[in-house]
Amino acid sequence: MKNSSKKTISQIPTNIITGFLGVGKTTVIQHLLAQKPKHERWAVLVNEFGEVGIDGNLFSGSKGGQRDVTISQVPGGCMCCTNGLPMQMALNLLLAKSNPHRLLIEPTGLGHPKEVLAVLSNEYYQEVLNLQATLTLVDSRKVQDKRYTLNATFNEQLEIAEVVIANKADLYGPADFPALLEYIEDRFGLDNKLLYQVRHGTVDLEWLKQPASKKNKENYQSKISTEGSLASVSCLKAPAEGFVSADNSGEGFFSKGWVFNSKWLFNADKLHALIHGIEAERLKGVFITPDGMFGFNKADSVVTKMSLQDGSGNQLDSRVEVISNRSDIFDDIEEGLLNCLVKKAFVSAPLVESALNV
Repeated sequence: MKNSSKKTISQIPTNIITGFLGVGKTTVIQHLLAQKPKHERWAVLVNEFGEVGIDGNLFSGSKGGQRDVTISQVPGGCMCCTNGLPMQMALNLLLAKSNPHRLLIEPTGLGHPKEVLAVLSNEYYQEVLNLQATLTLVDSRKVQDKRYTLNATFNEQLEIAEVVIANKADLYGPADFPALLEYIEDRFGLDNKLLYQVRHGTVDLEWLKQPASKKNKENYQSKISTEGSLASVSCLKAPAEGFVSADNSGEGFFSKGWVFNSKWLFNADKLHALIHGIEAERLKGVFITPDGMFGFNKADSVVTKMSLQDGSGNQLDSRVEVISNRSDIFDDIEEGLLNCLVKKAFVSAPLVESALNV
C-alpha cells in the first residue's frame, strides 16, 4: 500500500548561501540546520571545488540538527558547466528523494553564483522553487586585500546578496566592518541589502525568509557557461584497498583530495600538527582514528578540530581536500598524511592511486 502521507511540495523556499573560500559557509549551514523546525524536512545541495566531497561527511557526522535533513554533493567545482546539467541532475534527484520544506544550496567559494541563479530561475524551477534571500558570507578584513577585491567571483557574490553576513566579527579591528560597508555602498549600493556581523557563523533562521530581489528573480540564462564537460553527481568513493586521489584546477587555484580505505586509522595529534604546518588557502578533512572520527578545518591559518559521529549508521571513510594557489605542495602533503597512519588495512597490498585532471 502506498504511503499517501508524503504530500508533494511546490514552491519550495530556496536559499543560496555563498561566500569565498574559508569564510565559514559550512559552519553557517550547520547552525541553520540546528534551528530547523522539528516537523520540517530540509535538503542541502553542496558544490565543492575539489573532487572528493568533504562537506557531506561533515554534515552527516556533526551532532544535532540532522533529523529529516538530506545532503547531496556535486564535486569538481563545475555545478553549472554544460548548461547547468550537473546541478539539475543532482537537484532533481535530491528533491525527489527528500521532498523538502526548505532547500539550501551552497556553491563552491570559487564558483559564479549568477550561474546558479540562472539554473534556478529557468521555467521549470519557477514552478517548483520559491527563491528567497541569497546569503553571502564575507570576512570584512578581505576588502583591504586586492586579491579579493579584484576577483570577479568575490564581487559577484556581494552583488547578488540580499543578506550580507560579515562572519568572524570577533577577529575584526575597529575599521574593518566600516570598510566593508563603504566598499559595498560604492560598488553595489546598500539598497535592498541587509548587513549583519556575526561570530562563528551564528546566523538567524529568520534571515532566510527575506524575499529575493526582483533582479535576482529575473532569468539569468545568458550567464550559464557552456564550457566544460558534464560532471558526475557522485563523489569519489573509498577504495577496497589503499587510497585514491584526485586533482582539480581553475580560477587560479589548485586542489587535491585523498580518500582512504575506512579500515585505515590515523593519529589525530599527528594530523593536527601536520595540518598546522600546511600553507594553503583551504583545507577540510574527516579522519577515522582509534578514538573515533574527527573533522579538521583550516582557513586563514586557523585550524579547528571537531569530534564527529556517523549519524547515518554507515561506516564512513577518511578523506581530505586541500586548495592552494600553488600546485607543487601536494606530494609533501601526501607523504605527511601517510606518516600519520596508525594502522593500514591490507598492508601488503600496493596503494591504489588515481588522478582526475579537470
